[in-house]
Amino acid sequence: MPANTFGELFRITTWGESHGGGVGVVVDGCPPRLEISEAEIQSELDRRRPGQSNLTTARSETDTVQILSGLFEGQTLGTPISMMVWNKDANSAHYADMQHVFRPSHADFTYQAKYGIRNWQGGGRASARETVGRVAAGAVAQKLLQQQASTQIIAFVSSIHTIEAVFDATQVSRELVESSIVRCPDQQATGKMEQAILDAKAAGDSLGGVIMCIVKNVPLGLGAPVFDKLEADLAKACMSIPATKGFEIGSGFAGTRLFGSEHNDPFIKGKDGKTHTTTNNSGGIQGGISNGEDILLRIAFKPTATIAKEQKTVDDTGKETTLAAKGRHDPCVLPRAVPIVEAMVSLVLVDHWLRQKAQCG
Repeated sequence: MPANTFGELFRITTWGESHGGGVGVVVDGCPPRLEISEAEIQSELDRRRPGQSNLTTARSETDTVQILSGLFEGQTLGTPISMMVWNKDANSAHYADMQHVFRPSHADFTYQAKYGIRNWQGGGRASARETVGRVAAGAVAQKLLQQQASTQIIAFVSSIHTIEAVFDATQVSRELVESSIVRCPDQQATGKMEQAILDAKAAGDSLGGVIMCIVKNVPLGLGAPVFDKLEADLAKACMSIPATKGFEIGSGFAGTRLFGSEHNDPFIKGKDGKTHTTTNNSGGIQGGISNGEDILLRIAFKPTATIAKEQKTVDDTGKETTLAAKGRHDPCVLPRAVPIVEAMVSLVLVDHWLRQKAQCG
């Protein structure tokens, strides 16, 4: 499968560079007659777009989506859905100093080593601006999951740097998350996180953190044994997001400190007459297949690589030099990464839902 394509039955291909004419996505395999509007897709893009607050990059993009195909009279046709967003506020002059210099911990060196050429303007294809297409496609996937299974996907910031939020994941709502400038459900932690980001920004530095995602009303039986395990595809999807460095599901690494008798999720017959578990250390997936409980996952994001602080590096001839990056960059990517995580999770789930329908009816 081409490197820019994701999914099996619900397949997306993203395209475009950070400072090119625009970015976008083609969605293939979406069932027909799904009611969805441009406004619903735009709403998700608005959550991802730059310039939302003084905590994000100052790049001013409205990220207005243009649907070129696949919709007619407010419904999907079953044909490829093509969506694009024009780049309006690219300023390549900010990157002139980086034309021949490799930014530490960025993709500059590895892209040059792999392809022998790279687009140094804003990072080109390695820029998180590529995720515009993912979020647009994710909006379609989320609408389909909501319509077919009432599935809810809610991601939020659970920590930034050393600041940990306190919350009950099962009680977190989209409204609560969106009421926070950093998309954290803990109001007290929000204030501390906001100040920490501003302090890092003032120092020309950056911060990382963790995003948690909870999926409610998950259809039973999604995923497959061995190579197509649901958590394996979720891990690939989430780790494909720029700046990700870690993935956990259910108890994650903390589960390694428990005995099997503590970690196992006992089965019971619920009040609804269905089989449930009393605990959820499995994170809603057992044997690579969803068990109907909430899916709980966490993704670690590193501090933004492009910072204004002077750092040691080399140029494309191997000569040692220093770099204090210019341009407009997020001092912390997490607030804007929340809808990206939701999009990637929704794309995996809708693809597996279609595969389940195709195989088992």
